[in-house]
Amino acid sequence: MSTIKCKNCGQEIEISEALEHQISEQVLQTERVKHQKDLEAARRQAEETTAAKVKADFESAIKRLQEAEVDEKERNKKLQEQLGDLTKELRKARQEKDDAKLEMQKKLAEEEDKIRQEARKKADEEHQLKDAEKDKKLQDALKMNDELKRKLEQGSQQGQGEVMELGLEQTLRREFPEDRIAEIKKGERGADISQTVVDKLGRECGMILWESKNAQWSDGWLKKLREDQRAAGAQLAVLVVANPPEDIETFVYRENVWVTTLKSARGLAMALRFDLIHIHFEKLANVGKNEKMEVLYQYLRSVEFTHRIEAIVEAFNNLQGDIEKEKRWFNLKWARQEKELRKIIDNTHGMYGELQAVTGRELQEIKPLELPEVEGL
Repeated sequence: MSTIKCKNCGQEIEISEALEHQISEQVLQTERVKHQKDLEAARRQAEETTAAKVKADFESAIKRLQEAEVDEKERNKKLQEQLGDLTKELRKARQEKDDAKLEMQKKLAEEEDKIRQEARKKADEEHQLKDAEKDKKLQDALKMNDELKRKLEQGSQQGQGEVMELGLEQTLRREFPEDRIAEIKKGERGADISQTVVDKLGRECGMILWESKNAQWSDGWLKKLREDQRAAGAQLAVLVVANPPEDIETFVYRENVWVTTLKSARGLAMALRFDLIHIHFEKLANVGKNEKMEVLYQYLRSVEFTHRIEAIVEAFNNLQGDIEKEKRWFNLKWARQEKELRKIIDNTHGMYGELQAVTGRELQEIKPLELPEVEGL
């Protein structure tokens, strides 16, 4: 019997056994292939079953969620309806409460009005006499107020007049320090100020009587000042007014009294003082010459003398005005020149500094344009 060698175990076997073994191997191989296919089919079936189950579970979960959502919407709808009903009830209750409160306030207001009317009526009845008494006191107070106001106005005018008098006195003392300026005290009969003119040799040359008024013009002032002039024995009398008549702009000789404003009083005083000194010299030079004194007296009362004094005062005022204008003009000119000079100096310093910076400070040093040395810098 022929044998063959097994390729797996290496043993020699008979051909019949080899065939049997080969058949067994083929059968086993077929079974393995079939088993593998069965495993693949089972795996695929298991995967398909698992996917279907997952899908079914997912669909079931989705369905449950949708049902839960429907139930939740239904519950929310019911809750909203309940909330709406509750809100309506609360609004209704609040409205009823507000109505009740308004009704109560209305009743209280009516009661308060009744009480107030009764109290007012009672108070009117009780205080009718007191009101009449208060009205009388009020009228008395108003009359007293008017009286005080009138006195205050008089006091104010008097105070302004005193200020004007003080200013006139200070002007006379400042302009004529050699003269004797005397204030006539309040309560004494006479004008406000007496000016005794004294020349450089200390001789008395005459007296000027000054009266100041800070009120509406009155012709009675002239008569009163003439009486004061006669009582004091003054040669001249001057009335200084704050509110002169319309025909008086600077000064005028009216009813033997000079009338002027406070602005022109200084110039008039200088002119009158000059004439008094001049007349005094004439009197000394012509002692015993009554006829010349009469001529001089007539000259003092003449229109020429008035024009002379007027021209002197006008010239003085014009000169003073020109001086003030020149002072203002020169101040303006100096301020303008100082400004232009400051520009020149600043620009010169700036140009010098820029040239020093450009040349690296190699430019010849100019002492007046250099900054002063400061200790410690």
